[in-house]
Amino acid sequence: MNILIIGSGGREHALAWKMRQSPKCINLYIAPGNPGTALCGINVPLEVSDIEGIKKFCIQQDVDLVVVGPEAPLVDGITDAFRTVETSHIGIIGPSALAAQLEGSKAYAKEFMMKFNIPTARYFEVNKSNIHEGNAYLDTLNHPYVLKADGLAAGKGVIILNDLNTAKNQLEQMLNGQFGKSSEKVVIEEFLNGIEFSVFVLTDGKDYLLLPEAKDYKRVGSGDTGLNTGGMGAVSPVPFVDEVMWQKVIERIIKPTIYGINQEAMDYIGFVFFGLIS
Repeated sequence: MNILIIGSGGREHALAWKMRQSPKCINLYIAPGNPGTALCGINVPLEVSDIEGIKKFCIQQDVDLVVVGPEAPLVDGITDAFRTVETSHIGIIGPSALAAQLEGSKAYAKEFMMKFNIPTARYFEVNKSNIHEGNAYLDTLNHPYVLKADGLAAGKGVIILNDLNTAKNQLEQMLNGQFGKSSEKVVIEEFLNGIEFSVFVLTDGKDYLLLPEAKDYKRVGSGDTGLNTGGMGAVSPVPFVDEVMWQKVIERIIKPTIYGINQEAMDYIGFVFFGLIS
């Protein structure tokens, strides 16, 4: 089997390292890859945004399976682009552009969770036209104040602040383009106090496979300080996630999510990430 992994981060290095161990893997390509992935396979000078270039490469190299790491090409429709006659024989792990909005738009994800009774923090959507309502909503909350850019921001679009006036100023900056189009809409969210951990499943939109949980550390500075990043490191397994916790996660979050994906007729073959607070 010839496999192409799309992406250039630590995630793609881990995927390449593991896939290289499979006896079914004949040729392993990573686009664009990094020095770590070069130890596992062949790096290909293609950007993740070059969907047509990726398709052409897959046809030329007889790629059998494409595994998409980053969210951006999924939101941009790379899976949909492979649903053509010339590439229909190539398997691709990654949801359609519509389904990828569960990760690509925090407002969309919130609406999905509300519709299918999946537990989530209280929130309010803000854009430039209703910023005064957003400020009024901040007035109703206790600190810390959580502001989230609606779109993808490489893990840096969530800002947590303790001061109300600072939060209002930050909201204005975000709506004025701090994160480009990603913060044209901002989700103000109630702060949930607890320990964060991550759960992952692999699904075809109907059935699912549970993967090990992890606790990731997002802040850039030592001692869990500074701004959020896409992730500075992670630990797995998570000591406090026991069988009782797993059953709660499965019944209250995972099953309703898969049900919702089904009900919305989403084309979803890929991984689902759940960021949870215990």
